[in-house]
Amino acid sequence: MGCDMLKGGFGVLGSGCRVGASHLRPYTPDPIPCTLSYAVRIVAMAATIVAVLNVVAPTNVLAEARIKDIAKVQGVRENELFGYGLVVGLAGTGDRTQVTFTIQTVVSMLKKLGITIPAERLTLKNVAAVMVTAKLPPFAKAGSTLDVTVSSIGDATSLHGGTLLITPLQAADGQVYAVAQGALSIGGFNFEAGGTGEKVQKNHPTAGRVPNGAIVEREPSVEFLKARQLQLVLTNPDFTTALRMAQAVEKSLGAETRAKDASTVEVRVPDSYLSNPVELIAAIENVGVAPDMPAKVVVNERTGTIIMGSQVRISTVAIAHSNLSLQIRTELQVSQPAPFSEGKTTVVPKSEVEAREDKTRLNLVSEGVSIGDVIKALNALAVTPRDMIALLQAIKAAGALQGELEIL
Repeated sequence: MGCDMLKGGFGVLGSGCRVGASHLRPYTPDPIPCTLSYAVRIVAMAATIVAVLNVVAPTNVLAEARIKDIAKVQGVRENELFGYGLVVGLAGTGDRTQVTFTIQTVVSMLKKLGITIPAERLTLKNVAAVMVTAKLPPFAKAGSTLDVTVSSIGDATSLHGGTLLITPLQAADGQVYAVAQGALSIGGFNFEAGGTGEKVQKNHPTAGRVPNGAIVEREPSVEFLKARQLQLVLTNPDFTTALRMAQAVEKSLGAETRAKDASTVEVRVPDSYLSNPVELIAAIENVGVAPDMPAKVVVNERTGTIIMGSQVRISTVAIAHSNLSLQIRTELQVSQPAPFSEGKTTVVPKSEVEAREDKTRLNLVSEGVSIGDVIKALNALAVTPRDMIALLQAIKAAGALQGELEIL
C-alpha cells in the first residue's frame, strides 16, 4: 500500500510505509530508528495523541431473510396503465384557450353525445386535460378496483374540486384493462390575489388521486409455471445469495433446485405439488436465506449522508485530520474631522481576520476492524460528516478501504 499526504488537512499513511530523511522504506515488524527531516519534524510535533485500535473483527452473524422479501416469481408482476381524459368542474382554474387539444377533446366528446358546436366558440376555464396512470397488480380480477393518479398536461393552475370523466386505461399492448372515473383528492391548494401578485400554494395542486377510481375490465394473463419449472428472480442479483437460496430450497422442500445465474434460481416442481403449485410457492417464500452483502460505502456530498455496509473493512492505516477555521469580522467606525476644518465625516471599515487551526491527532486504525470500529476511529478525530466523506475518499485513494466507494 502506498503513502499519501493529501491537501485539506488530511494525511493518510499506509501500513507499508516508514518516514525517513529522504525516502520511504518498507515496513518491518520491529521499529527502525530514523532521522526526520525538518519539515517532517513539524508534522510530527503537531500530532499530540496516537490512538491504537487493536480490535479483532467479530464474526459476522448473518441475518436470515425470507425468500419472499428478496426474490419474486418470474411472470408475477405489475403492469402499468395509462389514459388520456378530462377533469371538469374546476373553479376557473382549468386550461386556457391556447391549449387547443383540450378544446378539441371537448368538441369530440360533445359530438358523440349528439351536440355539435364550433371549436372557436368554446371558452373553457373549468376543464383541464389530464393523463391518468395506474398500476394493475398480478391476478387482478374483473370488477376489482384500483387507485389512479391524475396529472394535468395543460396550463391548468389547479385541479381542486374537479371530477375525472370516464377514461379508458390501456397497457403497453394497446388493450384496455380498466376504466377510471371519480372525484379528485388533491391534498393541496393554490390561491392567488388578483392584481397584487401575491400567491399561496401548498403541495402540488395540478396532480391528484382518485382512490378506488378505476374498475378492472380485463384480467391480465400471468404465466409463472412453464414445463414444471419455477423461476425465482432476485431483487439484488448476487451469485452467493443465489447459491444459498438454491441450497436452502432444496434442503427445506426437497425440490430439485439450481442457481442458473446471479439473479435466477430455477426450481423443478415435485410431483406432489403439480396439482397445487401455489402451495409450493407459499412454502418457498417462507424459506429463510442469509443474503450476502457487498462491501460498499455510499456517500452523498450534497447532503453529507454516509451509508456503510456491514462488510466494509479497512487495512492498517494512520489518519491525521486538522480543521482550519477562518473568521473575518468587520466593524464600521466613524471618522470625525477636526473642528473648523473643511473635512467631512466618513465611515471607515475596520476588519479583523482570525485564522485558527485545531490541534492534529494522528490515529492508527488496525487492519480488519469492523464497521463499528471504523466509525469509532473517525469519531475520535472529531470530524463532521462532510469531513468524514473526504477522509473516506483519502482512505480509498491510499488503498486501505476494502470495498467499493460510491459517490452520489
